[in-house]
Amino acid sequence: MAIHDGHRERLRDSFLEHGLACFREVQALELLLFYAIPRRDTNPIAHALLDHFGSLDAVFAASERELCEVPGVGKNTAALILLVPQILKRSRVAASEKRYIRNGREAAEFLRPRLDAEREEVALMICLDSQMAVINCVEIARGSINSVEFNIRRVVEIAMKSKATYVILAHNHPEGSPRMSREDDLVTGRIYKALELMNIRLFDHIIVAGDQYASINDVGGMRLYSY
Repeated sequence: MAIHDGHRERLRDSFLEHGLACFREVQALELLLFYAIPRRDTNPIAHALLDHFGSLDAVFAASERELCEVPGVGKNTAALILLVPQILKRSRVAASEKRYIRNGREAAEFLRPRLDAEREEVALMICLDSQMAVINCVEIARGSINSVEFNIRRVVEIAMKSKATYVILAHNHPEGSPRMSREDDLVTGRIYKALELMNIRLFDHIIVAGDQYASINDVGGMRLYSY
């Protein structure tokens, strides 16, 4: 026990003094696991996680069920691993808050931290008031790796309930280009017409993919941009 305690203290103190720059991936994961598994050697579990998933990134992208399939990983350990990317996402969202959105770039910067870490397509809508101030940002649908369906009625209902003057639609392409598909174009047109009947303007539709995004509004048609 004393040997493990001494090792934990040395690893913790090294991190506090130098950060993770000199740590190997397995050591970084081992250090994290200290705080879920207080009285066991976490190095073999860290190795098992990396061997099972192939990379540190894949470990943090795994589900609770997948994590618990690895020997030595219980619910507490899975919860800690799942917590790390969620806290990072929350931090990025908070840092990206903008009060006003007046163009596609500002919309993309607001949306990117909300969509960046998603492994499946997610549809969001931003409701804005008459001064282009953000009222809310709502997740309206969640799909698969390569598709998500917008529910037009739900979009209109949320916009009216929010008393929105403008709406920005958004979704991500986890794999591939942010180019708008034929289906994306059709549903955008339908939502535009449905909102118009309620005197609400569809201001833009943003598609986020990696370090690129596409906006249909900035030039009156779809164009790709890089952050």
